[in-house]
Amino acid sequence: MKIIIIGGGFGGVNLARGLAGNKSYEVTLVDRNNYNFFSPLIYQVATAFLEPSSISYPFRKLFYGKANMHFRLGELKKVITGENKIILDDGELSYDYLVFATGAETSYFGMENVRKNAIPMKTLNDAVEMRNLLLQQMEAAAIAPENLKDKYLTVVITGGGPTGVEVSGMFAEMKSLIYKEYPELAGLKTKIYLVDGGKELLKPMSVKSQQYAYDTLAKLGVTIKLGVHVKDYTGDKVYLDNGEVLESKTLIWAAGVSAKKFDGIPEEAYNRSKRLIVDEFNKVTGTMNVYAIGDTCMQTTDKNYPNGHPQVAQVAIQQGKKLAKNFTLMSKGLEIKPFEYFDKGSMAIIGKNKAVADIPLFKIHFSGFVAWLAWLFIHLTSLIKHRNRVKTFYNWMVAYFSGDQSLRMIIRPSSTKSDNRL
Repeated sequence: MKIIIIGGGFGGVNLARGLAGNKSYEVTLVDRNNYNFFSPLIYQVATAFLEPSSISYPFRKLFYGKANMHFRLGELKKVITGENKIILDDGELSYDYLVFATGAETSYFGMENVRKNAIPMKTLNDAVEMRNLLLQQMEAAAIAPENLKDKYLTVVITGGGPTGVEVSGMFAEMKSLIYKEYPELAGLKTKIYLVDGGKELLKPMSVKSQQYAYDTLAKLGVTIKLGVHVKDYTGDKVYLDNGEVLESKTLIWAAGVSAKKFDGIPEEAYNRSKRLIVDEFNKVTGTMNVYAIGDTCMQTTDKNYPNGHPQVAQVAIQQGKKLAKNFTLMSKGLEIKPFEYFDKGSMAIIGKNKAVADIPLFKIHFSGFVAWLAWLFIHLTSLIKHRNRVKTFYNWMVAYFSGDQSLRMIIRPSSTKSDNRL
């Protein structure tokens, strides 16, 4: 039996690893990248505290030695459900079971200027582009006339979730360190704005975590604007819906995500947010052999989450593992089990020795140094391979004890040569 998994993020990789070595299935994972990456840490790549290789690992090395596992570099173009076939940008594949694990993409809420000019924070490519742009902005600021320097040194971050909070905290702690390398900017200060349309930061977390995050960022010098939305970004001006205009050459977009639609999947299989509607076993409604897991699916059968699960990594990981177990049960002719999400908690890092964590099972909230250590441990152990853990731990220790990191290099690989040779 052939299983095709579209997408190699948290859900897809955990499903694939759960099926590795299962002789009943021949599994092919399809992804537009040839590597898996740990998305919660891409902002540290973007701010030059980690190298891309610290949080990524090639699929082919991950599946090495697993006879039933295959990888295909490609992008899905169409599904032909009547023929159990998918069309990729470089060929086609047949399947007995098809699983969508494509995650979500950045949503700009229809604002075209924002889409063109803002920096997204979703993929490893986004992180590298952001690192290059931020370093180029610093170089430009060093030689800009005095009346224009502020534009280069002002950063606007949209989105008060974990990514927005963590990026804001990282910038706030970096600003004094970076200026040591730019004597031309002596006496100037970076302005950091965090904008969110809600009434609080870290909306899914406890009130104590929200207040701690707000107070800590404010002490670090971040200007927080709540209940305000970005409505446009053009001409180095960020327009807010309260009439305020922030002059900045850097708008970092961490405000929203959207699922994707796929050619060949019936329209009635999607809800209004473009998520695939699935049953308690993650099978897509109206299909016989198509499944979806993670951010791309909407499952309302879980009694504790009647409005669907949050679009977070733990849901995708648990759904991937559960579906792998169900495929194994199916191959043995045994009864499969419905998915139920277990919320292990949530956390966010704000700066050195500063973080928040909530564990709902025990109704526990903690913050500060202990939460910071917990955040480091959880994220370190969640990296996919031992090599990634060692590299990341080393870089973190260097940054912690030296107060800085020496990865601030602008690297602009040319894609035209490699693309033209294919």
